[in-house]
Amino acid sequence: MILHSYCCGGGKRLLIVSTGEGLQKKTACALPSRMKRALVLLLLIATPATARDSLGMFEAWGAFRDPATPRCYAISKPVSRGGYGFAAVGSWPWQRVRGQVHFRLSRVRRDNAPVILSVGERRFTLVAGKADAWAADPQADAAIIAAMRSASSMSVQTSGANGRAFADTYALRGAATAIDAAALGCARLR
Repeated sequence: MILHSYCCGGGKRLLIVSTGEGLQKKTACALPSRMKRALVLLLLIATPATARDSLGMFEAWGAFRDPATPRCYAISKPVSRGGYGFAAVGSWPWQRVRGQVHFRLSRVRRDNAPVILSVGERRFTLVAGKADAWAADPQADAAIIAAMRSASSMSVQTSGANGRAFADTYALRGAATAIDAAALGCARLR
């Protein structure tokens, strides 16, 4: 079963396929490193729950560890919309990646539509794919996480493929604790 399909340019596609033996990439293509990390997070969410250890639930946020990869993350669903959207802050200790912010939008966005994250009074322009968005660099990740620690909510705004604006809103109560639990969950795996 195909879980996700990504257009890589030049007519190539990357398919993430679920088989009886786990997840596999069917067609390789060159992806930016931030996109590769986001794919890892996407695979993490798509893998069976038995592959992850729960580190705790903190209000609307959960913290999980996948010791096989290893990777740890804090994750939440939007409060304002259904669908498959989520916000996550992940760490991959063996790749020396910590505190990477990733958003799966609840809808496919319009090409070239800017994606703006509002956290309290702060605004951040995100780098985006069709349905995913990330901070532009590690410094922006750190600034977003710092803002998340002191705000009560955040929202990601953009325009959908139909041209209509939409926003995914997240409650941040419990986010700081979940982010810390995820970081501690991977601290010994370095």
